[in-house]
Amino acid sequence: MSDIIESYLKKVLGQSDQVEIRRSEMADLFNCVPSQINYVINTRFTVQKGYLVESKRGGGGYIRIIKVKLLDESEMLDTIIEIVGNSISQNDAFSIVQKLYEDDFLNKREAVLIMAAMDKVVLGLDNKTAKEVRARILKSCLNNLRYE
Repeated sequence: MSDIIESYLKKVLGQSDQVEIRRSEMADLFNCVPSQINYVINTRFTVQKGYLVESKRGGGGYIRIIKVKLLDESEMLDTIIEIVGNSISQNDAFSIVQKLYEDDFLNKREAVLIMAAMDKVVLGLDNKTAKEVRARILKSCLNNLRYE
């Protein structure tokens, strides 16, 4: 069900840079509970994957999903580095690398190498330290992409 909802929203976003939905209407459309819509939006439409999500609660509430367009590569790298911060989970880091690959910013080999270097098994550290080291590795890779 999550894949179907994601596919639908991405199809709409393919026609426009943003979509505004009502959670209850989407739940009715897909015959699911509203929390399923939340799950899809929270896991599949993240900043790391190139989307901004805005929401307004209440009777006239909505959820707006906006596909992010950055002006140039340098701005994109700066934004991603800011998102990474000092700590990042493996899932979020892999999502960023996947998005860079999908946008042809990285080739497959580069993406695979970066993900291998950030893998929790390879790092072999406690979770908190691994997140911090992973963030440093990812930011270093992103900074080095400026100087091809």
